[in-house]
Amino acid sequence: MVKIILHGCCGAMGRTVTGIVKETDGMTIVAGVDQNVAADCGYPVYSSLEDCDADADVIIDFSSAKAVDHLLDYCEETKTPLVLCTTGLSEEQVRRVSEMSAKTAILRSANMSLGVNTLLKLVRDAARVLAGAGFDVEIVEKHHNQKLDAPSGTALALADSVNGAMDDTYHYVYGRSDVRAKRDPKEIGISSVRGGSIVGEHDVIFAGKDEVVTFTHTAYSKAIFAKGAVQAAAFLAGREPGLYTMADVIEACD
Repeated sequence: MVKIILHGCCGAMGRTVTGIVKETDGMTIVAGVDQNVAADCGYPVYSSLEDCDADADVIIDFSSAKAVDHLLDYCEETKTPLVLCTTGLSEEQVRRVSEMSAKTAILRSANMSLGVNTLLKLVRDAARVLAGAGFDVEIVEKHHNQKLDAPSGTALALADSVNGAMDDTYHYVYGRSDVRAKRDPKEIGISSVRGGSIVGEHDVIFAGKDEVVTFTHTAYSKAIFAKGAVQAAAFLAGREPGLYTMADVIEACD
């Protein structure tokens, strides 16, 4: 039985993780950490990790960037493996995560969805063939009208996956309205759409002469990220120290 501490258990993602773990054999949440200690989650909830005396195999974090420093202190002291799902980390926090991975297992990815991470692998393989044959590469991402950042982190991760396959010889273009010029063959165009309640859509378009190949991922709810985090926790429990990503989880499923 994989025992989990859920850090940020009372947020929307925390509640979703709780529901998924309840339906997953061989996994259980032994405690949660959240400021809302009065919440009824079906397991003990503590206001801080110091107050939590539960023995756990792994921590799943869906909290906030400001809570990550404290979380990293705890994991460094206890050597508890960590699935770090919080986004918006500072460069200093990212650097510390990398350093800490020498002492305990940490899994961090730009997107926790198994589908998106499979897509990252697919577009990398496709780029070696299609971009290498002169196909242009365009990425279009769509999200709800409340999303603050553009382009999305996933769109950038997809661009990086294509670019990495081509020895980082491409540059990114985020808009063409201010430039009147033909498209550079070595550019990856990234476009953003914001509207309504779109959870997340990403298209990676390889456009060649007389043919187009498009890879598409559509998220219908945020549950896909919670499900990926739970699968990541199952993968990470008992692992040797190191910095892991969802790509490692996918490889373990092969």
